Amino acid sequence: MIVEEISKQFSIQGSPVKIRIFGSGHIHDTYHILTDAGQQVLLQKINDRVFQDVPVLMSNIKRVTRHLYGKMLRMPDHDPERETMILIPTVNGKHYLYEKSSGYWRMYRFITESRYLDQVEDPRMVEQAGLAYGRFLAWLVDLPGPRLHETIPAFHDMGSRIGRFLMSAQKDPAGRVRLVRKEITWIEKRTDEMMRLHFLRVGGRIPERITHNDTKINNVLFDTKGIALCVSDLDTVMPGIVHYDFGDAVRTAASTAMEDEKDLRRVSVDLRLFEAFSKGYLHETASILNAQEIEKLAFSARMMTFLIGLRFLTDFLEGDLYYKIHYPDQNLQRARVQFRLVESMEKNADSMEEIISRIIQNQKKEKMK
Repeated sequence: MIVEEISKQFSIQGSPVKIRIFGSGHIHDTYHILTDAGQQVLLQKINDRVFQDVPVLMSNIKRVTRHLYGKMLRMPDHDPERETMILIPTVNGKHYLYEKSSGYWRMYRFITESRYLDQVEDPRMVEQAGLAYGRFLAWLVDLPGPRLHETIPAFHDMGSRIGRFLMSAQKDPAGRVRLVRKEITWIEKRTDEMMRLHFLRVGGRIPERITHNDTKINNVLFDTKGIALCVSDLDTVMPGIVHYDFGDAVRTAASTAMEDEKDLRRVSVDLRLFEAFSKGYLHETASILNAQEIEKLAFSARMMTFLIGLRFLTDFLEGDLYYKIHYPDQNLQRARVQFRLVESMEKNADSMEEIISRIIQNQKKEKMK
């Protein structure tokens, strides 16, 4: 079995005795491996069609994980062995493997007694996810060295995403435009509003930061008591704006339905969960964010949900080339769920703004005590 042979080229303890497919990610193939020495690791086959410069990708991950590990070594209340992803080198000391017939591979230590969840309904755990993602942003503020590489150029660039969608709708490469004319009209009505943060960033009113850029709820690892341990899936860690992380996290953490829910009537934003995530995130980040960043947090949830829906629909129009699908039209259903969630956020926009404002005011009062 190729997975077993590949795993032996990394510096593991013992030999693999049990291998199973792990996770529900859309991009990579991930395997959980148990060795006869009792070590547990995660082996991933990197999708080099999506991430076309794997050495650059792995350079980012190596720098970020080492920085987080070193920072936590100086924090007695944190355990770097469990609170950051740790790469396992190859037997030749490299942080990834290239094998001619099968491509690129990497290996992480498996964090025992941890779990990820595709959906969380407990506000306490959602607040923990907010703390984890907030810490991630705050702890990378002082990352030394040159600017991180963009592993996927223009990944969250709204102008680029809208442009690609319109081109796909015009060319209709998979012959599917006839199925989504209603969605195309829906998108066109919102494109001007959704460019708002793009222009603020270009104008320098929102600063560039090191952001995770894929802050789904299932990219947070929790311990058995529901405490967030660390953030995983670091492929898209690169320069961005805080709204990419906050908005995308709310999209999954505060949604009442799964990403491809069949019954759109079940899809809405849960304000209770939105408040829980916001409270955790701002606990870690409010002191480093400027007023413009904070002011646009609530809107960013709407913007990022729109953008992810746009990406799902673009992939559907192009023939499902990017995201893994498990049944026909899954990307179309994913897009429709996102668009329904945007509509719910539009209806609750004032309440979401008020929640952010109240959290900030409460934090200020706590500091004055």
